[in-house]
Amino acid sequence: MIEVNGISKIFELSKQQQKENNLSEKTAVAVNDLSFTCEPGRIFSLLGPNGAGKTTTLRMLAGILSPSSGRIKINDVDMDKEPYVAKRHIGFLTGSTGLYERLTPNEIIDYFGRLYGVAEEDLDQRKSELYTLLDMHDFQHKRIGRLSTGMKQKVSICRTMIHNPDVVIFDEPTSGLDVITAENIIALIKDCKTKNKTVIFSSHIMSEVDLLCDDLAIIHKGELIFNDTLQQFRNQMVAENLTAEFIRIINEYKKAS
Repeated sequence: MIEVNGISKIFELSKQQQKENNLSEKTAVAVNDLSFTCEPGRIFSLLGPNGAGKTTTLRMLAGILSPSSGRIKINDVDMDKEPYVAKRHIGFLTGSTGLYERLTPNEIIDYFGRLYGVAEEDLDQRKSELYTLLDMHDFQHKRIGRLSTGMKQKVSICRTMIHNPDVVIFDEPTSGLDVITAENIIALIKDCKTKNKTVIFSSHIMSEVDLLCDDLAIIHKGELIFNDTLQQFRNQMVAENLTAEFIRIINEYKKAS
């Protein structure tokens, strides 16, 4: 479970950043007083236009960034008080793969499995399961530098999941990928739900949201403007489809603010 209570993130701006963005303020509010809960066995989608604060929010949930204020709990563990304990429950996938190109997928997955303290017999089993789910067997011994973008993303996902985390955070996991690789990732997300994991993901692809999502939140300029189930989102729709309704809600918020 993820419990988010009033988190905000304020960044200090350099003089260069102020000049480039024509700002007089010395700080920028990226996320402002967000609260929501992600439940086990359900898939939670975080939506918003570019610059809304989605990635900043997910990085705070993963413990990469610290909130300026507010609290995050991962499976009842306070991220601020016990960060290392909380992070052991988490698998985090971001758009940047950050893979060492001279190693093979097998070497990278072995390294991270041992880093997380996965027992050798469990590591072999987890690798076999994930390689089959993600269709990685054919390139597990090739160097990362020779792999396609989709193959690298699969390695990143395997690295994210190798310690069998209870909480999985995906930041636009299918962005820029081919259809087959995207389908592998969608299958993995569905598998996480079947295994009662807590899943939160951001996406610009509304068909993925429609296919996967149980609960969703919409943020704009760091503020929460919708937080409910996907069914409730559908029930209150004024526009003819999910994409049009998402745009309508954003535009209505802009007019009101």
